[in-house]
Amino acid sequence: MPEPVYRITGGRRLRGPIEVSGAKNAALPCLAAALLTDEPVVLERVPDISDIDAMCGILQALGAVVHRDRAAGCVEISTARPGDAGIPDHLARELRGSILFVGPLLARRGAAACAPPGGDQIGERKIDLHAKGFRTLGAQVAVRAAGIDARTAAPLRGGRVWFDYPTVSGTENVLMAAVLAAGRTVIVNAASEPEVACLADMLNAMGARISGIGTSRLEIDGVDRLRGVRHRMIPDRIEAGTLAIAAAITGGEIELRGVDPGHLEPVSLKLGEIGVETIAGSSTAAISVPAGLRAANVQSMPWPGFPTDLQAPVTALLTRAPGPSVVQERVFENRRTHVDPLKLLGADITTSDNEDLITINAGKDAPPPLHGAAVAGNDIRAVAALALAALTAEGETTIRGVEHLNRGYERLDQKLASLGADIQQP
Repeated sequence: MPEPVYRITGGRRLRGPIEVSGAKNAALPCLAAALLTDEPVVLERVPDISDIDAMCGILQALGAVVHRDRAAGCVEISTARPGDAGIPDHLARELRGSILFVGPLLARRGAAACAPPGGDQIGERKIDLHAKGFRTLGAQVAVRAAGIDARTAAPLRGGRVWFDYPTVSGTENVLMAAVLAAGRTVIVNAASEPEVACLADMLNAMGARISGIGTSRLEIDGVDRLRGVRHRMIPDRIEAGTLAIAAAITGGEIELRGVDPGHLEPVSLKLGEIGVETIAGSSTAAISVPAGLRAANVQSMPWPGFPTDLQAPVTALLTRAPGPSVVQERVFENRRTHVDPLKLLGADITTSDNEDLITINAGKDAPPPLHGAAVAGNDIRAVAALALAALTAEGETTIRGVEHLNRGYERLDQKLASLGADIQQP
């Protein structure tokens, strides 16, 4: 099968409305949560991306029956038939989300094993905080180079879990284990991202008793069993932010539809500093650049900070803003693989090894033009950043690594083309 590539000819302003997909980072834990009940679970607005393919493959390997309607964005899962508690290594290594099955397996089957999770190579994906939480609930956990092995001789029991860092996947994993643990569990310094809240809302609809949703302190009173549920994914705030940046980098005007403006606020406020105007409706956001772009400083942070998944795209945008800008990555230590390819397109960027600082020197009065080139990216958001830069580059840009992009974005090329971009995937 030929390697997928993008061919983008820059210079077109994006205009028009576009519907935003359901959130990948909400769908992954919600798929894992289906293991917590023997009744059917139906998930709606699930994006048609390869990471979802991989999660469904793991569910099937664990004994679940999965029916998927890609056109409708609907996945139905039944785990009435018990299966293995070990995730096949080749599937676990396909994506980071594989680690999310450990909590549900431990809660329902008393054992779980998972190879080191795969996914983008953007820094260490430590699972020590997951293990710490499981041990607090009474599990015996071994973390080795070969992955994580957790098991319990007795039912899980509630406890007080304190995270050194507000880990998103760690919070989700421990939360899913705790809903079936005896007694009360308190998670302190929990991640409070909207995707975590989406999972917690689903669990409560299944009969869990979780309070503090959307805050850094979650309290869970364990229940004996959970029931089936029909649950809809929240809009993908990362896709929405990427499309907003695409409009801004081309000087266009678009309307994002099917979004939650509250989830976009950390992005829209920072984009406002850069000169991007966002006019929010109840489920829409109109994006434009009324008076040109401005340089700015950006730090990626846990929610409600600027999201790490938009650090690379906003770096591409700031290459078009006159003046010096500084971007600091404070979530992953190796999330700057987009920098060298952006340089190949003509961007003036320097990096600092000790603090993960990215400095964009875009000229005092006007940034130097970008020009088409052959570039490649090796993670989802890096490839997205290259596509955004290519939209404003002179001539044609060829981008390799699109298979990474397709893990996290649902038909991004078609969405950009519908807004007027000259983008092809031969």
